[in-house]
Amino acid sequence: MPVKRKNRGRRKGKGRKGREEYVYCSNCGKRIPRDKAIKVERRLTPVDPQLAKELRKQGAVIMSTPILKYYCVSCAVHYGIVRIGGYSERMAREEY
Repeated sequence: MPVKRKNRGRRKGKGRKGREEYVYCSNCGKRIPRDKAIKVERRLTPVDPQLAKELRKQGAVIMSTPILKYYCVSCAVHYGIVRIGGYSERMAREEY
């Protein structure tokens, strides 16, 4: 049976079988396998950007906390985190 993508839309390694644990989409709440979800890590600082720039000039270290979000494929496409590749682009990538 032909497949649309070489990895079948997952990040499981070759030969790995079974189930992956689930995570929830940060936007819509949909439950998706962890290896299929699009993971986005953003850094959040409580300091204003202009103030942070001045503090860095003086040699201060500004701490930032990482915020990890998981998105389902449809939300990631909708918010522009990932883009849809055209049919011809997919075929060019999957040539063996």
